[in-house]
Formats: sequence, structure tokens, C-alpha cells
Amino acid sequence: MKKWIAGLAGLLLVATLAGCSSGSETVANMKGTKITKDEYYEAMKTSSNGGEATLRNLIVEKALEQQYGDKVSDKKVNAQYNKVKKSYEASGTDFASALSQSGLTEKSFKEQIKTSLLSEVALKALKKPTQKQLDAQWKKYEPKITVQHILVAKKETAEDLITQLQADNTEKKFNELAKKNSTDTGTASAGGKLTAFDNTDTQLDSTFKAAAFKLKQGEITTSPVKTDYGYHIIRAIKVPAKGTEASHKKDLTAQLYTTWQSDETVMTSVIKKVLQKASVSIKDSDLKDVLSVYLGSSSSSSK
Repeated sequence: MKKWIAGLAGLLLVATLAGCSSGSETVANMKGTKITKDEYYEAMKTSSNGGEATLRNLIVEKALEQQYGDKVSDKKVNAQYNKVKKSYEASGTDFASALSQSGLTEKSFKEQIKTSLLSEVALKALKKPTQKQLDAQWKKYEPKITVQHILVAKKETAEDLITQLQADNTEKKFNELAKKNSTDTGTASAGGKLTAFDNTDTQLDSTFKAAAFKLKQGEITTSPVKTDYGYHIIRAIKVPAKGTEASHKKDLTAQLYTTWQSDETVMTSVIKKVLQKASVSIKDSDLKDVLSVYLGSSSSSSK
């Protein structure tokens, strides 16, 4: 209901804007560009947001494009789009339907991807990791490891499988037991092998990861690892040496940026800097505080 009301309010606002003056009149001025009422109206027609949110997004997109547009090519956008499309199709999901259900078209989704990539470029340009932050990330760092696991419902079953593996701890035996016993249908046929992961993984259970990172190559967990899914036996297939902090500075930096990209506080600070550089001036007094979420209520001028 709230979303419907916001959408209606936005449409009424656009109707008012369209009716009160020419479509070429400026809504917002920025360094080197502007947003006209026609642009605002067109954006509203394809947006599920309210009027203010649509204008705010439009201003942020333009500011990012002005400052970092040369860093994000159409080729990069298309590559990311195709990657997402293939992942949906691989799971048997109709991608066009998925976009439609989300209120998106190919064009609008690509625009979202471009804004996301531009935001990433802005983050890296405006926020640099300190040595203290790198040191803290190093304490969490785990290199990408590859493991296989067997998932069962009962602890007793897991304990019995561990006993069998302790008598014959080979990848061949583990594969055999995984195919026969594991309830993880996505990995059982492959001997329980999982895609390599490191400390930044957000898909696997934290208890599972903690147990896996303690293993040396070829070792198995000596007791069942309990998660919400059941009981796991984990075997480490490949465990690279951790190395030194200096040798992994690039990895640590990448991990920090990945974390910051999903940190609302960090990204709000980055967009604030982008908007301040853009010197945005809101021309409609009714919309003067549209950027307050980034700049504060008195930061955007109305003229």
C-alpha cells in the first residue's frame, strides 16, 4: 500500500511538472549538465519509485556518469548483464520473466548495472584502504580453499561415516560415501565437492567455514559439523599456504572494497563526495531537499 501511494504521489508530481511549464525547463543544474522536466518525466514513467526518489537517482546517475563515465564501457555493462542472464538460464529460470517480475526491462537493468559499476569506480577513487584496515583484514584472511563434504540428517550417521573415513581417508572413498549418503543433492554426484571459497564467502554457513579453514590438506573433520542443514563431514582437497600480508595486499584491498560496496554508510559517504563535486542546484523549491539523504537538509540550493 505504501509503495502504491508513493507511486501515485510521484505520478501526480510529474503531471504537475509537465502541466505547469515547458518540458525543457531545468529541474536541476550540475557541473557540465542538467536535468530537464522532460528527462524527469521519462524517468518517472519507467520507475516504481516515488517522485523524489526518481529525481534523486537521476541526479546521482548523472553525477557518476559525468565524473567516471569514461571508466565504464558498454562492453563492461554488457558482459555483466550476460553473466547474470547466463546464471539465470543455467538454473532453468526464464530471464525475461525474472526481469519483468522485478519491474525491469533489459534497458533499465543495464542502466542499474552501469550505475553499480560507476559507484564501484567512485568508491575506489575516493576511499583508499589504510594500513590499519589492511592489517585488520589480514587477521580475517583465509586463502581460497577447496573442500568436499557429506551432509546427513543424523549425528550418529555422520559419526559412522567419519569412522569409515578414518580407516580409509582417500578422495576415492570420500567420493563413494558422498554419492551414497549425502543429502546435498547439488554436490553428492560430484563427491560432495564445493566451489573454492575464502573468508569473504557469504553463501556457506559460518560454522561450516570455520571448521573447513582449520583443516590441513587431506584432513577430514574428526567430529560432525552441525549447521541448520544437518551434520557435515568435511574433507580438505586443496589448502594453499596463507603466505605473508605483504604478498596478499592486492587480495586484502579487493576484499575491503567488496565489503565497503555493501556498506550503506560507506557508500553514502562516497556518493556525498560525488554530489558535492557535481555542485547540484535544485531549481524547484518543492524538491529542494531531494538530496538530503546524502547532503543534509540544507545542502542543495533552490533557485
